[in-house]
Amino acid sequence: MQKEQAIKKLSSEIEELRDKNGYIQAGAPKFRGLFGRDSLIVAWQLLKYDSSIAKRTLLVLSKLQGEKEDIKTGEEPGKILHEYYPKDTPDKWWKEHKGYIKWLQRGRPVYMSIDSTPLFLIVFEKYLNYTKDFTLARKLFSCIEKSANWMIEYNTKGFFLKYERKTSEGLFHQSWKDSTLEQLKIEPPVAITEAQGYKYLALKSTAKTIKRFGKKERAKELLKEAAGLKKVFNRSFWLEKEKYFTMALDKNGKPKGRFSSNPGHLLFTGIIEKNKINFVVSRLFKKDMWTPYGIRTYSVKEPGFDVLSYHMGTVWPHDNWIIAQGFKELGYKKEEQKIKEALFRAFNELGYLPELYGVDKLNRIVKYPGACYPQAWASGALLNFLISG
Repeated sequence: MQKEQAIKKLSSEIEELRDKNGYIQAGAPKFRGLFGRDSLIVAWQLLKYDSSIAKRTLLVLSKLQGEKEDIKTGEEPGKILHEYYPKDTPDKWWKEHKGYIKWLQRGRPVYMSIDSTPLFLIVFEKYLNYTKDFTLARKLFSCIEKSANWMIEYNTKGFFLKYERKTSEGLFHQSWKDSTLEQLKIEPPVAITEAQGYKYLALKSTAKTIKRFGKKERAKELLKEAAGLKKVFNRSFWLEKEKYFTMALDKNGKPKGRFSSNPGHLLFTGIIEKNKINFVVSRLFKKDMWTPYGIRTYSVKEPGFDVLSYHMGTVWPHDNWIIAQGFKELGYKKEEQKIKEALFRAFNELGYLPELYGVDKLNRIVKYPGACYPQAWASGALLNFLISG
């Protein structure tokens, strides 16, 4: 398919998922709701396509920001939600949702996400830099401060963002790879690697924002927190023998999991020390991780790898797009181009770009049964690449 045809098709998929409130629903048929993580990432992807998507997403999420502690829903003061279906969500959409939370209700947000809050702060700053919409900045200023406070004062004891399920229902893992991830065999609370990078950039972004509004001392405090996080992160998560970052730390601070795509998300955040960056970039392109259709979520060498495992071997377009943003930030133009070409190759091979897909040992693309299509951050990933040149 030619570039212009692809842009037209991908744009139509985004428009199919555009909610009447202006944000982009996560996907179809199962996830036609507001997802903090998904909707923020697609808003970031589509800044050049339509910046109003980011504005509407930020506004809706700010109105649903956590105010109290509720163990059942995961709500905490200042926290940004994970998943929300408005009260008027049509029955035909609601019935498609295969609820992993038995008590999930229309009109009631759940907050079981470790990364929605830092992503909210990151996307806000990216939106502000792109649009110079200081009217929105003033409107959301209190929300921005509360989100930063959640990352520093409410969520953590020490520097790392951590999650732990506090109810028998809901999500055990609360990062983007929110399936069971049994290969970790980890004792919570869990400090997942990419969330630390998100927190680092969110702190720096928020410091920039609040400094604009005269809070210079608070900005200094956030930058000091970020500097401390970077130092302890590189010491605690780095596997010196493997020259790579571990996927997570357990409750005792011990590394769990080795070769996954997760550390690739660190590249755009700035948290990686300079002497480690080349190791991370080159590791992602080793044969056990790289395919002609993108980077796998999990190394073929690791126990539990499966070509069609949801998070332990498949290829996710949005995962690759985020990694590519790091390549772009750091000047790895060839590597960024390889990701772009890989996703376009998958798109042409399948005729569309779904939520995820597999790549077998002969480097043939394999459809994942039940993959959502359209999936907002998959369509948004390739659309971003194509409209950005």
